[in-house]
This record gives sequence, structure tokens and C-alpha cells, in this order.
Amino acid sequence: MDVQQLQEILMELRFTAGLSDEDQRKLAVISRLQEFPKGAIVFAEGTDHKDIYVISSGRVEICMSIQARGCLPVLTLEAGDLVGWSSVLKQGEMTATVVAMEDTQAVAIDAAELRELCELDHDIGYQIMKRIASALSQRLVACRLQVLDMYGDVNSYNSSQKGASE
Repeated sequence: MDVQQLQEILMELRFTAGLSDEDQRKLAVISRLQEFPKGAIVFAEGTDHKDIYVISSGRVEICMSIQARGCLPVLTLEAGDLVGWSSVLKQGEMTATVVAMEDTQAVAIDAAELRELCELDHDIGYQIMKRIASALSQRLVACRLQVLDMYGDVNSYNSSQKGASE
């Protein structure tokens, strides 16, 4: 796939939409399209990984290994979502496993080249880091909601605690 085709895909994705044509071209130059069949592991927790992905179609599930319980689902991501952000921040090992829940296509961006691009061009660097921060913020909210859901209705919990202390 050529740079122009990748740029056209990037223009349509939530994570990269709104970037200038030139910035999207710069991203396309350091990217490639990658396919993951249903059930394929995109990357595994504890491994080093060199790419960051923007999902263009399909769905992936993020799961984390819990001793004696296996790999438990944490979040599902779909078209336009970012996955593999720790590669850009040089966090070392991946913090979760990502599995394709259906046939999935993603734009794979070389994380080292993206870091270099962000260092050389602070304008695109700001835009990319702002979008990564937004994606992480959304995931934090989603995780908080999952935790609340795991513990059931907080209001009924608070009411039962209040009644117990009166």
C-alpha cells in the first residue's frame, strides 16, 4: 500500500482525523497497514513491541494477566481507537495483551520513528501527544466505570452502609 492510500485511511480515523494533510502524510510515511485475523494476538503482555496501532476496522480486546485467573478482558477497542501507546512512550514491556476479536485491520506506526518525528516537529508532536493523552483519559474513565460495575450499584451499597451505622 502506498503513502497516499495510507494517508487517505488516516484522514478517516478518529485518532488522526483533523491533522493537517502534511502531518497525515508524515505519519503515512512511517506507517503500514497490518491485518490481524480473528483470534490473533496483536501483542502480548510482558513483551517489547515496536509499533503503535490505530484500528481502521474490526475490534480488539485488551486483557491483563491475573495470577490463577488467566488473561481477563479489560476493554474492547474498535475503528479509530489507539492501541499500543506504551511503545511511543518507551515504557518497556507491554502492560497488557491485545487480541483481535474479529478480523481487524490497523495502521501500524513505527513507534521509534514516531518519537523521532515528534522530536523534530514539535507541532505534530504536540498534536500526537494530546491525542494519546485523550485516549488514555478515556480508558481511565472506562476502567473506573468497570470497577464501579464490578461492585454493583454504588447507591445501594452506600444506603446499606448508612443503614448499618444508624
